[in-house]
Amino acid sequence: MIDAETHALAERVLVACRARGWKLATAESCTGGLVAGALTEIAGSSDVVDRGFVTYSNAAKVEMLGVPEETLDKFGAVSGQTAAAMATGALERAGADLTVAITGIAGPGGGSAAKPVGLVHFAGASHAHVIHREKRYGEVGRSEVRRLSVIEALTMLLELAA
Repeated sequence: MIDAETHALAERVLVACRARGWKLATAESCTGGLVAGALTEIAGSSDVVDRGFVTYSNAAKVEMLGVPEETLDKFGAVSGQTAAAMATGALERAGADLTVAITGIAGPGGGSAAKPVGLVHFAGASHAHVIHREKRYGEVGRSEVRRLSVIEALTMLLELAA
């Protein structure tokens, strides 16, 4: 079950995509499919949502989305470059019109000085644009990092579909 704010935002994304006749796909790491789940919780979403890629491991990012191993080696899984490669890979492999990708460190462990817990990179892609955002939510707890990430991802989708 998603909260009212997330539900309303997901509905707006679906309406915007329907207005354009667009299909969308998600590419998720730290959110583990929660964005796709928020969208597909809404009845009738199958006319917009094509698929969701849950690519938690680096191997999955490479195999399923075509993220170059060089990108992962040079910038790491949690980076703007990887998020952008995930989004464009999903766009190409799903044949969708719009995608969003999320990769981050939800915690409670796994952070470092350079990439602390709560750091999340987002990328949204359409055939015309690729946008990136970085958020630093801090150590607010794993569930809260993931919840805030879903809201940000849906917001990016809405902006790209507008």
